[in-house]
Amino acid sequence: MDINLPTLVSIIIYLVGMLLIGFIAARKTSNLTDYVLGGRRLGAGVAALSAGASDMSSWLMLGLPGAVYLGGLGEIWLPIGLAIGAYLNWQFIAKRFRVYTEVANDSITVPDYFENRFHDSSKILRVVSAIVILVFFTFYTSSSLVGGAILLENSFGMNYIVALWVGAAVIVSYTFFGGFLAASWTDFIQGILMFLALIIIPGAAIYELGGWNATVEQISSIDPSYLNVYTGASTIGVISLLAWGLGYFGQPHIIVRFMGIKSTKEIPKARLIGMVWMILSLFGALFVGLAGIAYFADSPLENSETVFIMFSQVLFNPVVSGFLLAAILSAIMSTVDSQLLVSSSALAQDFYKSIFRRDASKKEEMIVGRIAVLGIAVVAILLGYDPDSKVLELVSYAWAGFGAAFGPVIILSLYWKRMTRNGALAGIIVGALTVIIWASISGGIFDLYELAPGFLFAWIAIVVVSLLGNAPVAKVQEQFEVYKTKLED
Repeated sequence: MDINLPTLVSIIIYLVGMLLIGFIAARKTSNLTDYVLGGRRLGAGVAALSAGASDMSSWLMLGLPGAVYLGGLGEIWLPIGLAIGAYLNWQFIAKRFRVYTEVANDSITVPDYFENRFHDSSKILRVVSAIVILVFFTFYTSSSLVGGAILLENSFGMNYIVALWVGAAVIVSYTFFGGFLAASWTDFIQGILMFLALIIIPGAAIYELGGWNATVEQISSIDPSYLNVYTGASTIGVISLLAWGLGYFGQPHIIVRFMGIKSTKEIPKARLIGMVWMILSLFGALFVGLAGIAYFADSPLENSETVFIMFSQVLFNPVVSGFLLAAILSAIMSTVDSQLLVSSSALAQDFYKSIFRRDASKKEEMIVGRIAVLGIAVVAILLGYDPDSKVLELVSYAWAGFGAAFGPVIILSLYWKRMTRNGALAGIIVGALTVIIWASISGGIFDLYELAPGFLFAWIAIVVVSLLGNAPVAKVQEQFEVYKTKLED
């Protein structure tokens, strides 16, 4: 495909803008707390859209519309599960996690919180959880970079390897310099761009088709089953899709936004903004796929996941098309920057500071964090050199891995005073191992999405191990009471 110059210029303008935000954020970043949490000063809007954009990777712009284009409304159960999970996360976790992470010695990472919550002097909780983060996020990041490379390759005719390095270079640059503030501010802008694209494209497509009623009639004339939410759905299939919502409670790159919000008073507003953004964006993605069924009926797409890309090219002039394609890049970038940041904090705070250099200065920690971003990115790029690499298969259970390993631990640590360090450790290990083992087996009950059994078994492991052991020591229980008091303030 020939490179369209106006479209390419639009993309370049967008990328340069993201880099400028990174440099501005760097001037406001002076220590590791600033770099990892932005000094806990995010407003409601930035926190909400940053959490949403970090969550919604390229699957929102490419995967979900492509799935609906192929299967119709039978794919609706996944977004329903995600919307329910996201709301419950904001409603029942956000405020409590924001308060407890500050009470627990001002924890700035998830492993940091686990250690401080349970007063774990052995460091085993920190190390095990940091390993889980590094393993899953390195492969997760690699798959996202591959997605960005494929987008640039297919849209602009770029060589795949060149596209891989170009996309990675921009993301790493603004994350390297600005850290959490850069990631959050760019995610805010990217979230707006994604939202507008998912409103504009289906609206324009449906208008071109003669309106909503005409679109539905055309889809029905092709195959009425496209409009049936139960098409191709089995009981295990529906449960599996809905179970994706359980993953929200344990995603480090999402819940870290709760830690960074400047006040618990901002959370209700952030929840409203975040959920409106998410629901409208999900509906927009669904409508892109549905409209594609009718619009491309006479010339079916070879790759279903290009339906958003094709609409941006056939319905708009090249300049507008460039910014709409930038929305796809936004979805990828906003997730990768958060993954890189959480991974770098795991290395800088949870390994370097806690184990190797306990007397490291704040400046030294921040330098190590930035070097970690580069190191993790390079490994992710190398893993993604082959666009057909099996690393992409890890994406489906990376979400499950975090959800099962961390989700039950996060929830119970915020609500159950009797929970112990060994219970938390058992939950992390059982959750992660269940996901890995379950995903490697197929047939019958093993066709159930691995997050569901992983989450359940981890929950059981936490409760059983905690009750079998001694009650938490006095200082852990006292800290829990302080946390409960602050919740009521």
